Amino acid sequence: MSKRELAWFTSSHSGSQGDDCVEVAAAEESVHVRDSKDVSRPALSVGRDGWTRFVSFVGDR
Repeated sequence: MSKRELAWFTSSHSGSQGDDCVEVAAAEESVHVRDSKDVSRPALSVGRDGWTRFVSFVGDR
């Protein structure tokens, strides 16, 4: 699946004024994160296990 075919959604933690917009898309084996203000920049891609550990770590803060 190419990054263009991914179903991107805006994070629930993004700013309501559009100033802090992070989009996330899940693929079969990875999760992709990008800045919605500049989608021409490369997205960060991590494995699902790494994403799960990151979300758990952030959720503990």
